[in-house]
Amino acid sequence: MNRLNIALAVGLVAVGIYLSTLSAESLGAMKANFMSLLSPFLRTGTAVQQNIGSFGQRLKTLDELEVENTQLKTENRALRAENALMRETQSENQRLRLALDFRARSPHRLVAARIISRDSSTWWNTVRINRGFEDGVEADQPVVTDNGLVGKTATVSKNEAIVILVTDESCQIGAKIEGTREQGIVSGVRVQEHAQEGILQMKFLSKNAKITADMEVLTAGVAHGSFPPGIVIGKVREFQRRALDGQAVVEPAVDLSAIEDVFVLVGKK
Repeated sequence: MNRLNIALAVGLVAVGIYLSTLSAESLGAMKANFMSLLSPFLRTGTAVQQNIGSFGQRLKTLDELEVENTQLKTENRALRAENALMRETQSENQRLRLALDFRARSPHRLVAARIISRDSSTWWNTVRINRGFEDGVEADQPVVTDNGLVGKTATVSKNEAIVILVTDESCQIGAKIEGTREQGIVSGVRVQEHAQEGILQMKFLSKNAKITADMEVLTAGVAHGSFPPGIVIGKVREFQRRALDGQAVVEPAVDLSAIEDVFVLVGKK
């Protein structure tokens, strides 16, 4: 045993003898003093442990927030899709209500039809509807909406029909301008001949006719014609005086690019 070990052993024995001579009160006071010396270190250890626990709790909370945020985004997308569907349904219901009201007020027998395809080219402006001769549809019958004239039926099969639109050059309609005695022929205009597609022209008007913009153009209902009188075709956009007669540029009453549902006028009620 070296000297350092002998010294430590003697010291421990001396401390033991000293402590055995102390009273209980003295030992308690010494213990209290010793604990007060260690308390800062004990508090630091506890604080470190609490901070570690708090940090772990915060990490858990962030994970939970991320999961909740993802769920909220998913629910938000679902709600937006549901709202869009509801708006479309409401729009469809409104359109159908207007159509049914129009059919109820009309003096004509109307067969409801839906457009199932379109053919809009340089030469032809037609649509295909889901009604044919089984539904009472025949060739040369007017096709309308609650806003006005769409065109007329052409080729008719069992359950389908081709409709020539008013914007087609081959669709010739006897027409009159409301509030005047002016009558003429309305037809479509080829794209090459007019800068804007979907515009109509009304020919054979009087050169000095008092025709102004926004006057309404209606079917004239000529004898043995396909169109009864009074169906709205459109409004005058411009009146042009030519060498021998007058001509009006007419804007269709129906937005033909947006229609989905139409009626075929098959006769009187």
